[in-house]
Amino acid sequence: MVNRVVVGAHYGLRDWMIQRITAVVMAVGSVALAGYLLLKGRFDYDVWTGLFASLPVRTFSLLFLLSLFYHAWVGIRDVVMDYVKSAAVRLVMHVLVILALILYAIWSVQILWGM
Repeated sequence: MVNRVVVGAHYGLRDWMIQRITAVVMAVGSVALAGYLLLKGRFDYDVWTGLFASLPVRTFSLLFLLSLFYHAWVGIRDVVMDYVKSAAVRLVMHVLVILALILYAIWSVQILWGM
């Protein structure tokens, strides 16, 4: 009989799916923005102001950014778990990345809905 020792948090399939879903959200957002800008033809302040004045664009931009942050978290967490062997260093790195991503999310909301 094989004595199997299970180690880790068993993220596996869930995180794989999250990365794929967030990648699709970011791809759709990038293609939509590129398409809009190509059809618009000019890139001045008025075009950008008009684009981001609408609620759907701001909402989808926030969804894009939150997807980016979550996608980054899963990727960075996996790399740190694979390559940083010291539990203390790994914990510090995880906390720093989480704090940075939360601050970026708050900053994104301020930018998109700020006056």
